[in-house]
Amino acid sequence: MVDDPRMRGFRSRTAVEDVITLIDQRVGAGAAERVALDDARERVLADDVIATVNVPAFARSAMDGYAVVAEQTFGATPDDPREFAVADESLPAKPAAASVTAKECVRIMTGAPLPEGADAVVPVEMTAAAGDDRVNVTGAVTPGQHVGAIGEDIATGDRVLERGRRLRAQDLGVCSSIGEAELNVVTRPRVAVLITGNEILPPGSKPSGHSIVDANSPMLRALIERDGGVALKTFRVEDNVAALSGALLAAVKSAKCVLVSGGTSVGAEDHMPKLVAKAGELIVHGVAMRPSSPAGLGFVKETPVFLLPGNPVSCLCAYDFFAGRAIRRLGGLPEDFPHEQRRLPLERKIASQLGRTDYVRVRIENDRVVPLAIRGASRLSSTTRADGFVIVPAALEGYAEGDKVTVRLY
Repeated sequence: MVDDPRMRGFRSRTAVEDVITLIDQRVGAGAAERVALDDARERVLADDVIATVNVPAFARSAMDGYAVVAEQTFGATPDDPREFAVADESLPAKPAAASVTAKECVRIMTGAPLPEGADAVVPVEMTAAAGDDRVNVTGAVTPGQHVGAIGEDIATGDRVLERGRRLRAQDLGVCSSIGEAELNVVTRPRVAVLITGNEILPPGSKPSGHSIVDANSPMLRALIERDGGVALKTFRVEDNVAALSGALLAAVKSAKCVLVSGGTSVGAEDHMPKLVAKAGELIVHGVAMRPSSPAGLGFVKETPVFLLPGNPVSCLCAYDFFAGRAIRRLGGLPEDFPHEQRRLPLERKIASQLGRTDYVRVRIENDRVVPLAIRGASRLSSTTRADGFVIVPAALEGYAEGDKVTVRLY
């Protein structure tokens, strides 16, 4: 715990690293389920995929041309071609009936089975007509040339894909090629979002009077989907103890992870920390970071409940550091930040404070990192002007001008 008497209402704040350690200790991948191949894109494999067949399962032509005994083409040139009789034709799914012998060939199309006796294919560009059912070969080929061998792509017993992989389009194609119609994948974690506050209007409303429009739930839902979760219907709850308690228990019942936005600090209307503690256990309340110091973490019936500050930038920051990590772990994804990264020098210094982790919004200009001079965690538009963020760890007092820093790109 990191003590800081200047933080009113919090007797102590937990170090960021300690919260991350707690998440890693208490949150793991969920159960597996079997899904159809067409539904497996972006899902995470729960088991290795092992080939039970060869791909290709038969020797096939890689070119349009003529299947031959390679040795019979040796020495062939445009001025001194080798003449072959065309004995048959091989098409995809319609192999030739004839075998290839010396001085004979089979006309063959790309992907068609290589006929018995042949060991190479002469591309059509290296041939010339020599009369009815005869062809001149004007260049030599070697054994195996322009032929896809059995198991050349995938052999029986090969580990085609490893567990933990997030499936891409080409992965599904490979699985289909080895006859997999379904795959074992990690169940996508169902995530409930609770938005609290009497002053909060639903997304799409126009701000009026002293009310503000909910910016956090659309942002959180998009982040949940990014991290492989399923965002359930948002709970919108007034600052009423009974309503909040009921919504919390309903969310825990329906979800594998619960995100609460607002009501997480130490004010008169901040009921959620006490409600989480009453329903289960509140392990963290107050984190040594800026923004997001009022963030918290508890567990109700082993379901993680993340207390995210209502201020939008703080909410985004706490999600990326903590809730996003838990959702990725629940879904079997790599737990670390999913952002692309660039390492570039600072245009000007970033000041911080020992014992506190800072989340600094930055722009990239002329391959240099420019910190945005912004105060306040309610200015969400700052994240749209920023290209990404820089993390200043608690062990540093900041970075000097010219220091190379890691920018995680939005």
